[in-house]
Amino acid sequence: MSPTAQIDEVDESGQTLTTQISNEIVRLYKDLFGRGPTRARTNYAGPDTIITSLENSLTPAERSLAELGEHQRLRDIRMFFQHARERDLCDAVERLTGREVRAFVSGIDTVHDVSSEVFYLGAEKRNDRPRR
Repeated sequence: MSPTAQIDEVDESGQTLTTQISNEIVRLYKDLFGRGPTRARTNYAGPDTIITSLENSLTPAERSLAELGEHQRLRDIRMFFQHARERDLCDAVERLTGREVRAFVSGIDTVHDVSSEVFYLGAEKRNDRPRR
């Protein structure tokens, strides 16, 4: 990849940038929650915004909370853990795109088991910038 990867750029393994981002986020989810989502898709929403949608990522215990109607408790727990790994998620996107992540938003719909990770990109990544 070039220092600042392009949206549809393909690496030496034949994967697009968006596929690489999806794969990395799935890996991080698996490390964090013990299982990865069964479906992940990453798209650009304009030149400076990346959205990764993930489906079927709830653990059996989390599904039980949802079945009990404890959606707010489940959202609170999930958001706590997703934001605890914020730096890892942002580092992956910065490494793959070559651009700084200037803002990060994470969300989940606990009824439909759909999560999203949204990355707002800034300038090309420089090593002398302070970390979030």
